[in-house]
Parts: sequence; C-alpha cells; structure tokens
Amino acid sequence: MQRYRHYGSSSPPVEEINAEEVEEEEEEVYTEEEEPLIGLSEEEEEIQETGSVEEEEVPQTEVEVQPVVQETEGKSAPVDSKNGKRTERGSGGDAAAAGGGGGGGGGEGAKYSMFTWFVVLALLGVWSSVAVVYFDVVDYDSVIARAKEFRLNFSEVLQGKLTAYDTDGDGDFDVEDAKVLLGLKVAEKTHVEHSPKEKMVSASSPSSVHDDDDQAAVPLPPMVMDDFVPDDPRDSLHPYDSEAETIDTAGELGQVLTSSKFTQEADSAADAEIQTEPLAEPEPQKETPKETEAEEPTEKQAEEKLKEKAKKKPKLFNKFDKTIKAEIDAAEKLRKKGKLDEALKAFEALVQKHPQSPRSRYGKAQAEDYLAEKLRSNDLLQKAINTYREAAELPDVTSDLLRAALKRRAERQQFLGRIRGSLATLEKLVEIFPEDIDLKNDLGVAHLLLGDNKGARKVFDEVLVLEPSNGFAKVHFGFILKSENKIPESIPYLKEGLESGEPGTDDGRFYFHLGDALQRVGDESAYHWYELGHKRGHFASVWQRSLYNVAGLKAQPWWTPKETGYTDLVKTLERNWRTIRDEALAVIDQNTGSFVPEEENLREKGEWGQNTLWQQGKKAGAACQGVPKTCALLERYSEATGCKRGQIKFSVMQPGTHVWPHTGPTNCRLRMHLGLVIPKQGCRIRCTDITREWEEGKVLIFDDSFEHEVWQDADSYRLIFIVDVWHPELTAHQRQTLSPI
Repeated sequence: MQRYRHYGSSSPPVEEINAEEVEEEEEEVYTEEEEPLIGLSEEEEEIQETGSVEEEEVPQTEVEVQPVVQETEGKSAPVDSKNGKRTERGSGGDAAAAGGGGGGGGGEGAKYSMFTWFVVLALLGVWSSVAVVYFDVVDYDSVIARAKEFRLNFSEVLQGKLTAYDTDGDGDFDVEDAKVLLGLKVAEKTHVEHSPKEKMVSASSPSSVHDDDDQAAVPLPPMVMDDFVPDDPRDSLHPYDSEAETIDTAGELGQVLTSSKFTQEADSAADAEIQTEPLAEPEPQKETPKETEAEEPTEKQAEEKLKEKAKKKPKLFNKFDKTIKAEIDAAEKLRKKGKLDEALKAFEALVQKHPQSPRSRYGKAQAEDYLAEKLRSNDLLQKAINTYREAAELPDVTSDLLRAALKRRAERQQFLGRIRGSLATLEKLVEIFPEDIDLKNDLGVAHLLLGDNKGARKVFDEVLVLEPSNGFAKVHFGFILKSENKIPESIPYLKEGLESGEPGTDDGRFYFHLGDALQRVGDESAYHWYELGHKRGHFASVWQRSLYNVAGLKAQPWWTPKETGYTDLVKTLERNWRTIRDEALAVIDQNTGSFVPEEENLREKGEWGQNTLWQQGKKAGAACQGVPKTCALLERYSEATGCKRGQIKFSVMQPGTHVWPHTGPTNCRLRMHLGLVIPKQGCRIRCTDITREWEEGKVLIFDDSFEHEVWQDADSYRLIFIVDVWHPELTAHQRQTLSPI
C-alpha cells in the first residue's frame, strides 16, 4: 500500500505512522489504476489486492491495518532507522541468544517483530516488483523534485494528473513518463489529436504569440473588390457613390494605363505586412513507402522555406509598440474577424492612450480603410489616407511600417482618382527607399496614370539600368514605345516582359499591344499571342479582344436591325440620310476645323478626319450648332445619346487610307454606320473574316469589339455617320452605372 514511500530517507519510522496518514495515502492510491505486478507471492498478491480495493472498501482496510500499528506502538521499542535492524533484533535468532532473560515479554516482542518484518517485506516486494517490471530502480525522489520544480504537488503525481509530462501520449503520468523525465528513456510520444477547444485555445492564447515584432500570421484572403473598385480610377472620382458592374480593368492605347500589379496587391499586401499571429504549420505530407527515404530532406526544405519567409516578414513594431503588443493584437483580431466598428474603436482608444505609437495609428488607418469599403464611404476612406500619413510621420517608426503606410496611402489616393497625390506619395517613398525596384515601378505606373509617358519612360529606363531583366518594367517600357508609334522597338520589350511571367505582366493590355505590333510588321505570330491571351482569360476569343467587358453579352461580329431591337432608330437614320449628309457637307465646306484627324494611331497611311457630336453620353461642346437637324433627330434615342461607352460622329476618309486591324475597347456597345457619300468602288470594311461595303442611305451594324479593318482605295472621299448604341442585353441599371469610355 505504501508503493510510493521512499526508503533511505529521513522520514519517520514505520511504527510511528498513524491511521490518518495511511488513509490519506490509500485514498491517493485508490484513484490510480495500477498495472498488475508480476511474480508476487500469495501474501504479496493479497496486499496488492488490498491496496487496489474500490472506494467503498476503504473502511475495512483501515480496520485491518490500524491494530497492527497500535500493537507495534505498544509492545516494541523505537529504532533509529528503517534499514532492517529492528527486524533483525526481533528475529528468532536474537531471541535464542537472549536466553531465558527475555521471558514472556521476549516471546511477545518476537511475535510482533515477525509480523512487522512480514509487512516491511511485503511493502519492499511491491516496490521491488515495480522496479523489476521495468528493469530499473526508479528514484521517485527525483520525480517528485521535478514535479515541485514545475509547481506541481505530490498528490497530482499519485492521481495521474501530470498531463503536461505525459510523454508517451497515454493520457496520464506513469512510470514510463517518469523514466523520460529522469533521462532513463527517450520519449516516443505518439501523435495525440487535440480537441477543437484545445486547438482554439492554442491558436488564440497570448502565450502562443512571440514577443518579437516580426511575427507572422495566417494571411487573410485578399478583399474581393469586383463589386467595389471602378474599372479604372480615372472613371469616377466618387467610386463609392454607385455600385458599378464588374468589368475588365484594362485600357487601350491612348488611354491611361492602370498597373494590375499596383491594384491587385493592394489589399493582400496590407494584411501581409501586419501579421501578428503565428504561421500555421504546414500540413504533413502523406507518406508512401517510396517516399520514406526522401522524407527527411523534404522536411528540411520546408523548414528552410519557412525561415526564408520569416526573414522577409516586415517589422512593424518599434520598442515601445512591443510593450503594448497584446493590446494591438487584440484590436487587430477584431479587424480580421470583420468586427470593423469595434476594431476602429479599439485602435482609436490605443491612439488616444499612446499617441506616439506608430503601429496603433497604422492599425487605426487600416480599420478606417476596411470600414470605408464596407460602408462605401469616400469621407472615411479619406480619413484612412490621412491616418496612413500620420502613422508614417511619427518618430521611431520602423522602416517597414513607414513603407507599408505610405504605399497603401498611395494606392488609396489612386483609387479615389487623386493621381497627383498618389504620385507625390510614391516620389517620397522612392526618395526614402531608392534601391526598392518595386516602388520605382509603382512610380512609373503613377506617371502613366497621369498621361505622363515621358516621366514614366524615364522611371522604367532607370529600373532597367538597375535590373535589366525586370519583366514588369519591360512590358511597360514596351507599351510606352508602342504608344509613341515605335512599333518594331516595342516588340522585344513586350515579348520578353510577358515571357518573364513576373507579377503584373500577365495583363490583357500587353497581349493586346504585342499582337497589334506584330500585325503591323506583318508577323503572323500575332495570333499566337492573341490565342495565349484568350487562354489566360484576357480575351473573349481570338477575334474579340476588347478589354472593358461585361460578361455574358451576346457576341457576334455582324448584327441586323431586328436583332438589336433598335429598328426605329435605324429607320429614322435611313429616312433622313440626305438631311444628315447635307449638314455634314456644309460643315466640311465651311472649313471650320470641326473635322479633326483621327488621334488613336490606327492608320497605316492616308487621312481620316472625324467630327464628334456626342462623347461618353454627353454633347461635345457646340458641335450640334453646325448640324442642328441631325442632333434633333437623335435627341429621343437615349440608347445612342446616353451611351457612355460610345460616340456619335461624322467620319470622312480620303483615298489611299488604310486602317490597321484593331478592336474597340468594350463589348458594351454596337456600332452603326450610315452611308452618306460612298464611292462606287474601293471602300470596304472587314469584321472578323467577313468583308462588307457601305451603301448610301443604308445602315451597317457590327460589334467593334471584334477585330475589324478598313480600306479606302477609291478615287474620292468616303463620308459616313457613326452612331454607337448600348448593347441591347445591358440592363437599365448597367447602362446607368457603367463607367464612361
């Protein structure tokens, strides 16, 4: 019963143990399930059984043990130790040596001494059996000392509650666990699946988060902005005011370029730069017999990758911020859980309490930023822009936080259409971090957004000097060269940039312009790049290569008036074609300069002039004053005058003109051509692989998002009236909310 008593210690002699001690120890033993002991005698088995009785048998055990203790106290003299001397003195041999002087007292003492000897041997047998079973004598003093070191008590050892030291994963603390703690055995702990509650506690406990500021967290998925971001920051200065349809965010030559790298990384970078929780451990790979040998190097490679990621993690906490990291983490968790109002309040409280904390102010800016998205509030987004600046201007701000705050500020300025402000922020960033190639690339894009091709070219040229293989700089530099009509020079930059596969290069605009450049030099590989752009989801087809699109619209190159549903408009144009023609000729004859050369760099040769009446759904200045009857005819057709993605204009083309194969910017419109002055021969238009000719007084309708090409080989000029109309399948809401082109 005294299995865990420690012999050889300075504890009291056996006969001084009282009933309360026995009861206490027995209760401790009763709560533990013991393994059967091997090689016990019948007496030892009886004692073993007594030591493992159920709780209701405890009183009986007390009755059996207590008389023995009392008799020992009354009849035997105390001994100095418990090393067996007392038992030897009470043995039969000693009694005989004492002679008759012992009398009856000696015999009675020998009787009780023999019983005590038997009890001690039994207890020693229990202890020895435990040691023999495991082929080692275990020093449980060390076990208890180790338990005390970790602020655990002896009763926990007896009750098997040392789950923290459960090295073999069997759910309790036992001899095997003790051997591991004493260094006598190597732990072979099997995997024990934690309960969902334990996992939750482990993941959220502050103890699981290091005090280091470069701690990483499982990044949130990037914010889905399809229903939130306008297709181009230029399109609206108030992107939150109306819910725009999802369209392609690319542009065509001559329009401002938006960097896909710059916009797509905005929200994911913000979360990646503020990681405050530990990285999730990679899931273990399923082992197969063939993979067993390669398992070790695979684990090493995974560790190396994690170390590389750890080196790149931004350090956003300065020394002071580390002292309040727990508070910052708590506020940050609210933001990541989507409790943006609570997160903003928490960060505002931190900023008020610690006004010099850059990390707190950065967190406030992020909470404002994300809440602005949720509420679609320009005012709140402007507050976030200001707070990002405040965070960057605080003393002792880490370089990583400075970069993150200003970069995000530039992105959100650009989102609101404040391109010049974004440019100024990026210029500041490049000044602070002159070796950062990514920031230089972002600065080049900002110049393009302002239409400053010269400034953009200078920046990208600097990047290519520092890093000649930079694919992002190459595609943009090639784009600029093509916009300057340096077609052959642009091709290698566009091609090498796309082939690099670097982030920001897989963009429909670059496939579009590379293919266009190749077509213009007569290289048939153009359609290889168009096909590749189609396979990667940038083009609806090899023929239909518009970049501002609404998905699901009927797509065909040529249309009949009945198919469009705009038969009334077609009839009005065809009935009044002479009136329209006469007003157009009068404007041309006056030589007022109303007809301006085509400015989209679409001509291979010749002269092509246009006079625009409506542009992006609005009248073009005083253009209608010269052709009042024509404009009056169109006023009641909102599908034309309200088409924000189209134009209404006269087009005159002189002999010897050729227009390169090209596509319009959007699939949201159809284009009507009314013939006004058409030479008998030499004028034709191709859309996909179908070629047609104009007729005076007749309307041709085609979808200019498909590739089309024009030849004017007649002896005199050709004059037509162009009317763009909304695609008939667009809803009224879409027509109202789509951004202008």
